[in-house]
Amino acid sequence: MGVEGCTKCIKYLLFVFNFIFWLAGGIILGVALWLRHDSQTTNILYLQLGDKQAPNTFYVGIYILIAVGAVMMFVGFLGCYGAIQESQCLLGTFFTCLVILFACEVAAGIWGFVNKDQIAKDVKQFYDQAFQQALMAESETNNGKTVVKTFHETLDCCGPDNGMRVVTPLWREDLCPKKDFLLKSFIESSNCHKKIDELFSGKLYLIGIAAIVVAVIMIFEMILSMVLCCGIRNSSVY
Repeated sequence: MGVEGCTKCIKYLLFVFNFIFWLAGGIILGVALWLRHDSQTTNILYLQLGDKQAPNTFYVGIYILIAVGAVMMFVGFLGCYGAIQESQCLLGTFFTCLVILFACEVAAGIWGFVNKDQIAKDVKQFYDQAFQQALMAESETNNGKTVVKTFHETLDCCGPDNGMRVVTPLWREDLCPKKDFLLKSFIESSNCHKKIDELFSGKLYLIGIAAIVVAVIMIFEMILSMVLCCGIRNSSVY
């Protein structure tokens, strides 16, 4: 016997929320793939300074997002099917998956908040090391100049900070993006520390907003799935 009355409304409301959840999973998966293949981050995080690879913490987070998006799509489909079929077993499984996902999201959110500046900090340290090598080393085997030029051209910046740009000899301006006038390059180019902060903080805020929206949807879904499950159990009694 199918559910009736308010429980039937909850059934279709849960279906709608699950469909939105499934779409959110697809969006997160798409955004994660875009971040993974974004030209700016790819150019920077694929760099190698001698035997040292650029920090890959950002990509670890992206791979986690890809996995979360795929799992969300599966769980969303499970919830839609369970709601339409009025299956207590599927709804119970769906609720358990939601609780696990929610707990993982909260843990990831806490970790991300605590370490939100670490990614940019690691990349800035890598850049500073390359910049020092580019200034001091004359050996052709040293790739410090190549690494620094890639940073400068990708982020349209010049030097780690304004002070360093002032004391850097003019002949080292070959490391910076070419512009119409040398003086214009000195004045207008932003320092690379600021550009690195902007690059990663903007993407982290995007991820944070998506996580908050998904968390709100998950809370509603957990409530609705339990109410519907209880309604199905009660309707089978009568």
